[in-house]
Amino acid sequence: MKKLSAVQKKQQAVVLEVADKLEEQARAEIPGMLQCWFSMEYHLFPSSLLLRFQFDSEEMLLSAKPDLLKWQKLLSAAMMKKGVVLKNMRLHLVFTLEGPED
Repeated sequence: MKKLSAVQKKQQAVVLEVADKLEEQARAEIPGMLQCWFSMEYHLFPSSLLLRFQFDSEEMLLSAKPDLLKWQKLLSAAMMKKGVVLKNMRLHLVFTLEGPED
């Protein structure tokens, strides 16, 4: 695996910090939310950023769906505070049943 540049390390640190805060908040507010994980391609950052909230069951996922927009807005606002603009916030956070290994 290629080593990350200084800029890529800063990008990763920003995303990790935001993801950790959102995960902590989501676990407290959304029943059945297991974890938050993300993927991104550094050379396409921030457009390639995708956070996923993983749920333990289909029922929990469906009950949380109405709040998806709220969490997308929270992600966008948190990234904006860090100086990162997400042009279309709806593309950067999804609810899923899949884990990082799937």
